Amino acid sequence: MIWFTVAFCLLLLCAFFCLYRLQQGPTAPDRTVAIDVLGTLVVGFCALYALRTGKGFYLNIGIAWALLSFVGTIALAKYLEGKAFDD
Repeated sequence: MIWFTVAFCLLLLCAFFCLYRLQQGPTAPDRTVAIDVLGTLVVGFCALYALRTGKGFYLNIGIAWALLSFVGTIALAKYLEGKAFDD
């Protein structure tokens, strides 16, 4: 199970880099990308946990998280662009 530990540590390292970019990002689009990548990393954590435990419902949680992350990123991008949601 060394592969699980290595993959978990790599995802955790990427998460810390994203949190750093979220804090230090000079512009709002930088922070938006960091939030989007963090959402992708959460899906990766869910996939790793599903592989580790053998329970498939963690994949359902990851898919739902990915969908919510995508919708949130689109909404934030529209807000930063200054357009309404129906444009």
